[in-house]
Amino acid sequence: MAILSATARLFVKKGFSQLSIEGIAAEAGVGKQTIYRWWPTKSDLVAEALIEGMLMPGHLEPRFAGTLRDDLVHWMLRVLAFVDDPQYDEMLKSLLAAGATNPAIGAQIRDRLGADAGLAYRLENGAAEAGLGRRIEKGIAAGELAADAPISSIIELLTGAVVLRVVARSAADEGEAERLVDVVLGRYAPPAR
Repeated sequence: MAILSATARLFVKKGFSQLSIEGIAAEAGVGKQTIYRWWPTKSDLVAEALIEGMLMPGHLEPRFAGTLRDDLVHWMLRVLAFVDDPQYDEMLKSLLAAGATNPAIGAQIRDRLGADAGLAYRLENGAAEAGLGRRIEKGIAAGELAADAPISSIIELLTGAVVLRVVARSAADEGEAERLVDVVLGRYAPPAR
């Protein structure tokens, strides 16, 4: 755990491009061979730190408390608040860069956003967590969406909006979460003029 903690600290401080096995070993107080025995690359270390919840908060799972729209808006508000927090700016940009070069990191970013990349693993291991896909499935079962609604496309549109926010560093505006969810669910109605 000391190695993963050191990885997370250095990743947040320096970013992915400046992260090195040598630096992690020094920070953790271990030899490089110890690290290489378990993690062949720094990407593997970052992916595992993500899995362990050391880089992104685990509270980004959607709730199952209201209507599908209300729960997705609630999720989007929390995710946007997280990505808009200036203290995470460099870390998020580094994560996206790392995820673009390493599919395992990209999958973990998706999973930490609640988008079900690791859902099969969590369900097999008895975890109670459920992500966006499960929430959307529940909405379909309740008749809130068509039975043939493209779940993976809905997830990609919602998480894609988050990724674009990180890349563009655009400012949030009032009602953005509601508009995004309404557009994705096909419920957007422009305001009356």
